[in-house]
Amino acid sequence: MTSSLSKCSLVVFVLVSACALCFPHAVLAQQPAAASQSPAVTAADVVTPPADAQKTASGLAFKVVTPGSGSVKPTDTDLVKVAFNGWTKDGKSFSGPPPVRPMQMSQIILPGLSEGLKLMTTGQKTKLWLPEKLAFGGAAGKPAGPILLEVVLLDIVAAPATPADVATPPADAQKTKSGLTYKTLKAGNGNDHPAKSSTVTVHYSGWTTDGKMFDSSVVKGAPSKFPLDKVIAGWTEGVQLMVPGQACRFWVPEKLAYQGQEGRPKGMLVFDVELISIDAK
Repeated sequence: MTSSLSKCSLVVFVLVSACALCFPHAVLAQQPAAASQSPAVTAADVVTPPADAQKTASGLAFKVVTPGSGSVKPTDTDLVKVAFNGWTKDGKSFSGPPPVRPMQMSQIILPGLSEGLKLMTTGQKTKLWLPEKLAFGGAAGKPAGPILLEVVLLDIVAAPATPADVATPPADAQKTKSGLTYKTLKAGNGNDHPAKSSTVTVHYSGWTTDGKMFDSSVVKGAPSKFPLDKVIAGWTEGVQLMVPGQACRFWVPEKLAYQGQEGRPKGMLVFDVELISIDAK
């Protein structure tokens, strides 16, 4: 989705910068490695993994510092909360952004970090030695050569599951005159409905009728805020039926969605929407 707020767009994401979530700017404020770090990390420590480190076929070296719990490991469709410290080949240190919100595994820009996290369980601390091809790949303005990361996997958050009824609305769903079909998944609070001109905050996920997720504020890690008169017609109509706290599933026919526009999801679309708040009317 774009931030143009045109009728072609569904939402404007209100997010922590995707760049920050995926770590490209974590190295912009590099400092010499702190003398108080124990043990101190030197340039040699970054360039040469220890003899007891394990190595994958890609060239990633890793060593478990503290074991995690359970056996579940993240996949590309999961969200994760991660904390880490890192060092460049000259021994300068950097830290990742605060793990305030989960980030999607598939959006992590460092291939070695993504690969390393897939080897970890919740609570695990691991050192990762990333060769340049698995780090910043020689990108301009980014650290050249290998890097060392000490990573803690704080949590794994599974992406929303595809509803079983995306292909066809169930018999107990309600249908409006326009052709929008909907079903309440969770009751809300009070009787305050947004108006067509309202600005609302929601969490949502969207699927095509073959079960493929094409967008999700849940996966992005933060709710979305937008004016109801600047989104697809099915959303403008459907969200007005809701009250804060309510969650609904909407089956939006193509004529109320993207109307066959190039580059947009085609056909009927299914959305799970939770109305968090009505911000302005």
